[in-house]
Amino acid sequence: MNLHDTRETRDPEARERELMARLPAQIAHARATAPAFGRLLADVDADSVCTREQLATLPVTRKSELLELQKAARPFGGFSAVGWGAACRRVFASPGPLYEPEGARPDYYRLARALRAAGFRAGDLVHNTFSYHLTPAGSMMETAAHALGCTVFPAGVGQTEQQLAAMIDLQPNAYVGTPSFLRILLDKADEMGVKASFTKALVSGEAFPPSLRDAFAARGIEAYQAYATADIGLIAYETEAREGLVVDEDIVLEIVRAGTGDPVAAGEVGEVVVSTFNPDYPLIRFGTGDLSAVLAGGSPCGRTNLRIKGWMGRADQTTKVKGMFVHPGQVAQIMQRHPAIRRARLVVDNPELNDRMTLMCEVAGGGSEALAAAIGASIRELTKLRGDVAFMPQGALANDGKMIDDVRSYA
Repeated sequence: MNLHDTRETRDPEARERELMARLPAQIAHARATAPAFGRLLADVDADSVCTREQLATLPVTRKSELLELQKAARPFGGFSAVGWGAACRRVFASPGPLYEPEGARPDYYRLARALRAAGFRAGDLVHNTFSYHLTPAGSMMETAAHALGCTVFPAGVGQTEQQLAAMIDLQPNAYVGTPSFLRILLDKADEMGVKASFTKALVSGEAFPPSLRDAFAARGIEAYQAYATADIGLIAYETEAREGLVVDEDIVLEIVRAGTGDPVAAGEVGEVVVSTFNPDYPLIRFGTGDLSAVLAGGSPCGRTNLRIKGWMGRADQTTKVKGMFVHPGQVAQIMQRHPAIRRARLVVDNPELNDRMTLMCEVAGGGSEALAAAIGASIRELTKLRGDVAFMPQGALANDGKMIDDVRSYA
């Protein structure tokens, strides 16, 4: 087993106690050093937030909200505990643009754990094809590789022929980057009649289907995937078990109903919300906008932390109907008003090019005309739009995290 440290196999209850014991101090730190959290958590008793139930009462700050928040309070919207100087080594831009600080501590993004699980070791030469320009992915992987004692060739993106020439000369044994670019490099090597020197890889940033993983394995490359963001760093990583992604040891991960802060039942698809113990960028209940679900049981590899299915789509399903924005949170409010609804999905279509909303509801007992009328009234009150109600048998709606399904066609 490619363990980074013994915490990966500790007793799950001991891990949970340790994480919950760390929460109060981090919440107090965020409130004291990051002005945005000073406002958001002003009335929170930090010492009382030592259970997941208490954590779930705190507000979720979503990535989709950060753009406007950062415009109002540059550069980081008041969520960073560090500013320009030695404590902030670099600042990066993600699409939006959103800006993220990189602190000066080794392995700032904690991706060394994922590299270790993928078989990376001290003495490896890592061919890093993530961007070093504007966005943080190149630095995220480089700082992790350095933490393991690897040497890094900062290849960056593009310039396939130059990259291949460097591969022939330097013979790197490890690759980091997107799976699609690894395939491009391998195909180019075939064209030139040379054999790529890679034996291991950590890929991220794209879907990594088993078919592509097997294709790499047939070329002698054992490739694993990591799920990370510029804001949080490592969230989860693949292990030799190849069954889901194991959650990092230094975050608290929740899966919540899209548009809300309410945790979903185990196994249900929802938005990934993360609280980090990073002292420089102390994000508390940060909504990534990504959908996933917790897998039951422990990993066959022996690691005992939570496992998630990996990236399953985007949680921000906001759409515009007849000129009005409709949000997943409004669907959640309707469900809260009518507890008989077990699961719901707002389907938006446009027969004869006329927008129509239908709330598909799984309800106990099959529903009634009175309940349909009451739900319809709530739809109109909360969205300012008319909507039909359709009752479905329990289990009819897919467990995919969708609260709004826009199926309109303009053909």
